[in-house]
Amino acid sequence: MSIFRGSGVALITPMKENEEINYDVMDEMIEAQIAGGTDALVVCGTSGEAPTLDDPEHLEAIRFAVERTKGRIPVVAGTGSNNTAHAVMMSEESEKRGADGLLLVTPYYNKATQDGLYVHYRKIAGATKLPCIIYNVPSRTGTNILPDTMARLARDTENIVAIKEASGNLSQVAKLAYLTDGKLDIYSGNDDQIVPVCSLGGIGVISVLANVAPRQTHDMVEYCLQGRYDEARALQLKALPLVEQLFIEVNPIPCKAALNMQGFAVGLPRLPLTELTEAHKATLRKAMEDFGCL
Repeated sequence: MSIFRGSGVALITPMKENEEINYDVMDEMIEAQIAGGTDALVVCGTSGEAPTLDDPEHLEAIRFAVERTKGRIPVVAGTGSNNTAHAVMMSEESEKRGADGLLLVTPYYNKATQDGLYVHYRKIAGATKLPCIIYNVPSRTGTNILPDTMARLARDTENIVAIKEASGNLSQVAKLAYLTDGKLDIYSGNDDQIVPVCSLGGIGVISVLANVAPRQTHDMVEYCLQGRYDEARALQLKALPLVEQLFIEVNPIPCKAALNMQGFAVGLPRLPLTELTEAHKATLRKAMEDFGCL
């Protein structure tokens, strides 16, 4: 029940000077992503500054992305929360607005137990017919969903179909692939591990890099899916300096700066995130030039 195979962009949310969402620029970005070969849009996730979007604008951004994409590629809506009831509500409302799937981050700050994670995700998945991608990013949430728990969820819940694995632990990815035996789609959540995760059975990436280099990110995954690992590896290694610069400050600070350099008027991040420093802008620009996306 794959939602997509390939490169899903973790789309940033463009802002006007008054901090309203800039839908004209979002429209431009969606068209550029589709033209660049991106296989899915993931909207209102971490890169989309979901923590500082209120519910009405969060849901409007999802509705807009669905409308503008017009079924050409899937739209996955970020609806996760550390409040189970809130995640259920946002998931139900996103389904009404036409989303093709959901991205559900592990609960942050309150740090659920593994049993708590199991019940949390079963509750959300039971409230919607949409396929669900669990997002494991312990560096942000303080919670690591373990392979045994994920395998249990995949076995017991029909519409929990995938995981975005951003633990950075390839041994954990390998164990997850072993336990689920092809019954769970695995997406890399780290742009510097696209090829390693695909080599363990992953089918794609949910990517920050794809915001600024959609074609190269798509091609990297496509090479993997075709078994052309020499070409995939070469592209992965070539991308590393740019990936490092895209995380030189917390995401999406550098990504927004990069998109502004490319001519997309995406504005600045909302507080508490701030504008990329001038010194980091210089090193980011150099990395983009070297990778051929500026």
